[in-house]
Amino acid sequence: MTIDDLKRKDLIIYECISGSHAYGLNIATSDVDIKGVFVLPKHDFYGLNYIPQVSDATNDTVYYELGRFMDLLGKNNPNILELLATDVDKIQIKHPVMDRITPELFLSKRCKDTFGGYAFTQIRKARGLNKKIVNPMPEEKRTVLDFCYILHQQGSIRLKEWCKINKLQQERIGLVNIPHFKDTYGVYYDTDGTLDYKGIMRKPTASTVLLSSIPKHEEPIAYLSFNQDGYIVYCKDYREYWDWVDNRNEARYQNNLEHGKNYDSKNMMHTFRLLDMAEEILKEGKIIVKRPNREELLSIRNGEWQYDALIEKANEKMHRVEAAFRQSSLPDAPDLEAIKATLVEMRSVFYG
Repeated sequence: MTIDDLKRKDLIIYECISGSHAYGLNIATSDVDIKGVFVLPKHDFYGLNYIPQVSDATNDTVYYELGRFMDLLGKNNPNILELLATDVDKIQIKHPVMDRITPELFLSKRCKDTFGGYAFTQIRKARGLNKKIVNPMPEEKRTVLDFCYILHQQGSIRLKEWCKINKLQQERIGLVNIPHFKDTYGVYYDTDGTLDYKGIMRKPTASTVLLSSIPKHEEPIAYLSFNQDGYIVYCKDYREYWDWVDNRNEARYQNNLEHGKNYDSKNMMHTFRLLDMAEEILKEGKIIVKRPNREELLSIRNGEWQYDALIEKANEKMHRVEAAFRQSSLPDAPDLEAIKATLVEMRSVFYG
């Protein structure tokens, strides 16, 4: 089923402009997001063809089947709850049956976690992004050799530097485990190429060092320490960094570079919006979609704040959300039986 099918069969019962335009935070380049609700035809709903969601290729336009919509409302999903409180001028379609559901039927203390908790995860993402922007990783991946060190005098020296000083080739080195010393090895060298040592690694993709069979009469020329834990952490960071580079929104990234504050400013703006909304819901029991502090939020989007100042400000807001949660008169969770009864009533309007 496509969006055209929903419109052609007149299945849409609610449609509104959402996202930045609904929040009053849109700028000249903002996309127009559309969200809505549809009801499956009776034979699809009772049959084997339940379709919970229909969207376009970019997910800028999304419609939720009524049952899926009510389920998400019962879970206090922020994006879905906002649709119920969208300003009238942003609502494009509204069937009278939609008047049976209001935010008051769903609002509960769970909003602390769904609104505030989601904001907290965004702050953690912002910290990770800050780390990526400030510490870009070279595209050439380091190997196990870069994490190997030779014990030298009263300290250590990098393996590559030690090999260069002593004019040695890592391919001719043989390593042997030293009992009771984790990731520490005796180093042997095949001077004339007759001992068939395996070297320290054969492929740049190696995940650990190689061990060799060493004749009993041979004496080690040095001792090597391989920081395997450090190499594992590096590989994880390298993979995450270049996955981020491949998948990042390039326009947003360039904007972040331009304002020079080393954080995703749009992401941070919505983090503060969610924290404000969480506090409002817990204190006042209502959802305010169009934000009254547009200028403040847009100043965050424009990169006018220092990163550390934003993190401190976010922590203060989270403390306020926690305090509002403790004092809130909202129920701990929505009344699922009331939600189910309302859903049944709404379907009966369409199915008879």
